[in-house]
Amino acid sequence: MARICADRAFSYHKPNSTLPENAIASITGCFMARRFRLICLTMFTGALFAGSADVLSRPLQDSNSLTPIVEAAPTLAPFQHVRFCLRYPSDCKANPTENERIDLNAETSELLKRVNHSVNISIIPTPKSYGPNLGDGWTIAPEMGDCNDYAVTKRHALLESGLPSKALRLSVVKTASGVGHLVLVVVTTKGAIVMDDLTEMIRPWQSTDYHWLKIQSATDSKFWHEIKRPAVRPSVSQADRRVRLAADR
Repeated sequence: MARICADRAFSYHKPNSTLPENAIASITGCFMARRFRLICLTMFTGALFAGSADVLSRPLQDSNSLTPIVEAAPTLAPFQHVRFCLRYPSDCKANPTENERIDLNAETSELLKRVNHSVNISIIPTPKSYGPNLGDGWTIAPEMGDCNDYAVTKRHALLESGLPSKALRLSVVKTASGVGHLVLVVVTTKGAIVMDDLTEMIRPWQSTDYHWLKIQSATDSKFWHEIKRPAVRPSVSQADRRVRLAADR
C-alpha cells in the first residue's frame, strides 16, 4: 500500500542537476498530484470554465440530506502532524466549548473562497523531503511547499479569522490515481466541504473522487480517526429510471 504524501520521502534536486531514473521516479505524492491536475486543467480549460461555478456560489443541499463524514476507529496521527503541533502549538489547541460546524452564510462563504484562492496562488508547488534527517516539515505560509503546507496554511488563516478549530479538520486522502494527498475539510451547516490546492472549486466532500483515509478528531485536533466509508447508493436520474421502466415492460 502506498504511503501517504504526509509522511512520504521525496527526492529533490536543483533543476539544473542530473537526476538518475530512480530519483525521478521517486518524486511522487501530492506534488505530482498537483502537477498532473494542472496539466489536465490546461487541456480542458474550455470545459472547466463552462461548468466551474464554485459550490459556494450556488445553493447547497439541505444539511440533513448530505452524507456526513463519520469517524471510525482512532488511528495514528501523521508523524509530520505531530511535529507540526510541536512547532505550532496554537494551531493544535482544543477548545471543548467551540461549535463543530460553522454557519455557511454569505460572509463565511466569501472568507473561504478568498483564503482558498490566496493560499493556492501564494505558495509555489515544490516537492519536499520527509526523510530520516527530518529536514522538512509542514510549514505555515512558506514561499514553496507541497499539499501539506497549503492545507495547514489555509487552516491557520481561518483560525486567525475566528473560525472554530473543531470545524477545520485536516484529512488524508488518496486521489483516483492512488497518490497520497492532504486537504482541509470545513464542516458547515450545509455539510462538509473541501478546500484543496488542486482546484479553485470548494466542493462537498462526497463530490470529490478521493478515497478518504483519516481525519482530525472533531473533539481534539491532535488526535486522528479513520474515516468510515459511506454506504451511498448511486443516484439514478429520472431519464435513467424511465429507460429502465421501459426495458422492464
